[in-house]
Amino acid sequence: MFGPSRRGVLVGGAAVAALSALPAGPAQAVAPSYRWRNVVVGGTGFVTGVLFHPSVRGLAYARTDIGGAYRWDERQGRWSALTDFLGWDDWNLLGVESIAVDPVHPDRVYLALGTYAQEWASNGAVLRSDDRGVSWRRADLGVKLGANEDGRGTGERLLVDPRDSDVLWLGTRHDGLLKSVDRGASWEAVGQFPVAPSGSGQGVTLLVAVGRVLYAGWGESDGSAANLYRTGDGVAWEAVPGQPSGVAAKVPIRAAYDRHARQLYVTYADAPGPNGQADGSVHRLDVGSGRWTDVTPVVPGASAGDTFGYGGVAVDARRPGTVVVSTNNRWAAVDTLYRSTDAGRRWTSLKDSAVLDVSETPYLTWGAEQAKFGWWIQALALDPFDARHLVYGTGATLFGTRDLRHWAPQIRGVEEASVVQLLSPPSGQAHLLSGSRDIGVLYHDRLGASPARGMASNPVFGSATGLAQAARRPAYVVRTGWGDHGNGAYSEDGGRTWAPFPTQPALAPDAPGPIAANADGSALLWSFVHWDGTKYAGYRSGDNGLTWDEVPSFPKGAVPVADPVRADVLYAYDTDAGVLYASTDSGRSFVARAGQLPSGDSQFKVVAAPGRAGDLWVSTKENGLYRSIDGGVTFAEVGSCRASYTLGFGKAAPGARYPAIYHVGTVGDVTGVYRSDDAAKSWVRINDEQHQWGWTGETVTGDPRIYGRVYLATNGRGIQYGELI
Repeated sequence: MFGPSRRGVLVGGAAVAALSALPAGPAQAVAPSYRWRNVVVGGTGFVTGVLFHPSVRGLAYARTDIGGAYRWDERQGRWSALTDFLGWDDWNLLGVESIAVDPVHPDRVYLALGTYAQEWASNGAVLRSDDRGVSWRRADLGVKLGANEDGRGTGERLLVDPRDSDVLWLGTRHDGLLKSVDRGASWEAVGQFPVAPSGSGQGVTLLVAVGRVLYAGWGESDGSAANLYRTGDGVAWEAVPGQPSGVAAKVPIRAAYDRHARQLYVTYADAPGPNGQADGSVHRLDVGSGRWTDVTPVVPGASAGDTFGYGGVAVDARRPGTVVVSTNNRWAAVDTLYRSTDAGRRWTSLKDSAVLDVSETPYLTWGAEQAKFGWWIQALALDPFDARHLVYGTGATLFGTRDLRHWAPQIRGVEEASVVQLLSPPSGQAHLLSGSRDIGVLYHDRLGASPARGMASNPVFGSATGLAQAARRPAYVVRTGWGDHGNGAYSEDGGRTWAPFPTQPALAPDAPGPIAANADGSALLWSFVHWDGTKYAGYRSGDNGLTWDEVPSFPKGAVPVADPVRADVLYAYDTDAGVLYASTDSGRSFVARAGQLPSGDSQFKVVAAPGRAGDLWVSTKENGLYRSIDGGVTFAEVGSCRASYTLGFGKAAPGARYPAIYHVGTVGDVTGVYRSDDAAKSWVRINDEQHQWGWTGETVTGDPRIYGRVYLATNGRGIQYGELI
């Protein structure tokens, strides 16, 4: 497995891969050939940067805050994922802080990776490629990056020196400016950089080449000190004379250079964003004269409540004076793009004439009649070979236009959902229902197209916390989550349409947790956990949510699990005490059964084997896998795996009597996605080194109707599904 300290060539793979035998070891067998693809939703996450190559038509790259990097394929009209090879131990590298291309060597591309700069996160790394991201070499950094932290839409922070392609610069959040003289193979701090980090986590916000001069934005000024610096020789840095100051120019967000007009445009805000901006400005520097001009399209706050900052900026490579900028965090009037053809003297709002078509990704309406033009617009790029091909990123997608009027998602191939719930029904039209952060619950009527019904509505959830089905009545499904108009809903048609629970417990708006429906759907058990981790008692309803009663004996904050056969039996695992609880009165009361189970485990899951009464499996990150066949009275450790992060079931293999088991875990010394056809006596790994997707420990489930098909939740690469080939 590709560990955090390994260096060398990493070869990217196609979506179809035939696996060789796993390393020799107990409980492993020759792996089958699997094909892995995304369940299509389309985007669903924050696109933080887009970069067209300046000298190659149709070549572009995109970065995301938690879901890796992509390359645009103009002929196919879709994006290709470039970082799916990053494995479990490298989950923190799925966030892309910055991208750089070499204008002179078009096959070269560089990625600065690192999702979090917290103490518990690993250090960042730089990947370099000579073949447009097909293969990579890696250099581990001694510092941390923060692609999913405040300021993640600024930049770019990584730059190839225009005077020497072997020299690269990297702006960091906490460690100043770094420099490489060997094309990113090694890095050293730039001691001459004139300012030192203060701990805010912003540091260098952008790097841009202005001819042969390098400019660096600094995000830690108080608004009165300099925040834009430059160097002509790569050694001595100076504050740029005459630069704007004040709250509206506190943080330089992005910059773009019009080389024909010799003008540098810089967008500013009072905070790094994407949240928290209330003021901002746009300024133009005439490089020859050194004169600065305020070219702000609309002053934030000019209208009551209309506060925002400025974000992206792009210039037309062939038409001097043509520039586009974006607003950011503008909630009252909704964010827009402003375009000027006279160097910022006059501006036109492109939103005002925009025609949006989101039919390819209907979830973008968020339950409303029309989609919004955008929010969190900091990624903005203009095709250097087509002045009317403009793209911009939002918190959920990437919009593009070819005529500056008609806009549609240009997102094919990008899947960034952070998935937390998966349910594969045994019957009905849809083979999959999913629950994710930010986009709630989806009904996947086709795996190869974004769900036609969009987000589950009535009510719409921002993020899902629970999704469950009555095992003996599969048309009955329930869901829970964070919503403005209710936190729980039920469906009588397998998840196609929904109705809110008639009532809900008072805890629901602040602490909606997971939910279970008993085997025949006659009882619901809802657990409550606040976002800060505070756990509460569960509530039961025996009348489809009309009334709710507290269950004091239910372990606080536990995940309820229904027995798939007996309607009177439900289970709950108290991880703090290491005790499995059971109810034999349809959730009205719970009593302790098995004790001395793993306690305090940072990750666990209890799953009931389909069609079998009392057949329970407990997967734990630190303590392995356990099974009970007597309804949780006793458990036995399953010795065929060392760690089990999540576990689910699918259709049994031909001739087998027990359902196929899928789990993400460690068998021998290899962490991966596994399948067992013999009740966990042995495992075969079904993913490979090119299909790892970072952290995949949230949930996994097989398809009860198709042997070998498995659905896997990722944290930033959407839903992956694998099939035998």
